[in-house]
Amino acid sequence: MEKGKVLLGIFAICLVLIMSGVFAVENETAKVTNAYDCLEKKIEDKCSSISYEEKIFSLLAVRKCRNELLEDSKDEECFPESGCKVKTTAQAILALDKVGTDTTKAEEWLLKQNKTPTDVIWYLQIDSPEQTICNIKYGSNEYSFFIQENKKINQGGGCFSLAQGGYWLEISPSCYDNEFEISCDKQFITSLLFKKKDSSKIYISGNTNSASAEGTTKEKVNSYCFNQGGTCNYEASLWATLVLDYLGYDKTPYMPYIITMSEGSSQFIPESFLYLLTDDSDYRIDLLEKQKTDYWDESGDKFYDTALSLYPFQYEDLQEKTDSKEWLLDVQDNQGCWKGSIRNTAFLLYSIWQKDFEDPDIEDKEDCEIDADGFCMSSIACEESGGNELYSYSSSCSGLNVCCDREKLLETCEELNGEECLSGETCSISTVDATDTGECCLGYCREIIETTDCENYGGTCKSSCSEEEQETVDSCNSGEVCCKEKKEPEKSYWWIWLLLILIVLVLIGIIFRDKLKPLWFRLSSKFGKKPKGPPPRRPRMSFPQRRIPSRRLVPRRSPSQIKGQTLKSSPAQNMPKRKSGKKSSGELDDVLKKLKEMGK
Repeated sequence: MEKGKVLLGIFAICLVLIMSGVFAVENETAKVTNAYDCLEKKIEDKCSSISYEEKIFSLLAVRKCRNELLEDSKDEECFPESGCKVKTTAQAILALDKVGTDTTKAEEWLLKQNKTPTDVIWYLQIDSPEQTICNIKYGSNEYSFFIQENKKINQGGGCFSLAQGGYWLEISPSCYDNEFEISCDKQFITSLLFKKKDSSKIYISGNTNSASAEGTTKEKVNSYCFNQGGTCNYEASLWATLVLDYLGYDKTPYMPYIITMSEGSSQFIPESFLYLLTDDSDYRIDLLEKQKTDYWDESGDKFYDTALSLYPFQYEDLQEKTDSKEWLLDVQDNQGCWKGSIRNTAFLLYSIWQKDFEDPDIEDKEDCEIDADGFCMSSIACEESGGNELYSYSSSCSGLNVCCDREKLLETCEELNGEECLSGETCSISTVDATDTGECCLGYCREIIETTDCENYGGTCKSSCSEEEQETVDSCNSGEVCCKEKKEPEKSYWWIWLLLILIVLVLIGIIFRDKLKPLWFRLSSKFGKKPKGPPPRRPRMSFPQRRIPSRRLVPRRSPSQIKGQTLKSSPAQNMPKRKSGKKSSGELDDVLKKLKEMGK
């Protein structure tokens, strides 16, 4: 019997958990639906009047405003027509590509907007296991130098000057367009390094070349940014590089600039772009650690920043994403949007709750996972897995993901530079999958600290509270009490609300007085019949009892009966008739007079 009760209890708990999960999913679905409805109502028949940025994100989220966006271009080359911008054109290319619109002219315009950045410093590193004499040729020039046993270079010259204590050669910006051919009389290796001007952080370019004695290597600075108004524009370079990489263009020339200039540019959340472009776990860690409890806020617009930060995780379920989703659904406005913003609402839906649309402009849309048996992932992840992008199916993947013919390659936790958290520990950020440990922490493992109810509710456990604190009933460890800072009692404004309510009631009474009159009369008459209390009891007065002899009332006879005439009638007719209860006014006065005399 007891066992049956236990099983029944377990079943009930499981049922409650399942139902609560179902209700939570249904609630989220309903709120997301409201957000989509709100967005569509805001842009319905208004695509021509909203801003070009709102048109772009509306096209991404709900596939609306395509024609109006094209009309806002300069010959479909750049956006907007009033003043072509790199960032806007890149975003427009992405939105139009997602709905199957040809963007060739815009892509060609975008590729022409590059320039060589001057605030990125480049170094040439030449290393050899022994002393060696080297020679560098570029154009019609030639420069020779000697690498000593301590790895230092003896002199600079031409396009090169000694740097970093003589271990590297700094390349002059005027020589960035040259290709350098290096040869040494001993075995050697060469590579390029770069850094931001006035920064101590140095980055190594991806390629390292080696050659045997008397052999040659070639190095060339390949660095560009995107030009806006004659100077490099960092945010524009982020968006342009990301979109061009999605379309299959080589991103390599733009990476040094957006990597180095990420320092001091946190307002643009560069980690989101760099994680999408490199799949480097360091950028993932930096990005997730920037979350402020439930959202991101680097530029001052937490809705846009949250959408941008979660953009790389469209195919991942992680705790940071769950926390942000719950927060976002809690702060929707009454219509279902976020602060009434078309751009932010559209970007959030596209980034976090993207849904498929059957677009009449795209015929026979093919799905990556169903039709091609492929996998949606970032282009760099596809490249690292040894796969090939299936271009005709990539439009079915969310965001900037592409369709790859191979599954994403999983690495070991050690290869990811992570660690497996022990029992009683938790990771500072969401874990990733690894082939050896299952869950791998890329942040740091920290001890799970159990907190008291007092601490959970903002208090502090102490042996006693100070004068500035007050003791609460929240529990602490044995021998301690929960203390919270004393707060001044909040001013009560109930009387203001009461006054407002009375004013409203009076106004309603004045406006609807004709309709309320019948109701008022009914209520007043009803309450008027009810005594306010029990009637006062009059003192009893004793009266002497007087016997009044009973008299039989004989019906008055008619004159005919008096004369002795006999009338034949039925028994009922012969019954004496009862006199009327009414008395004449004279008789009534006599009775009242007698009663007054008796009461004296």
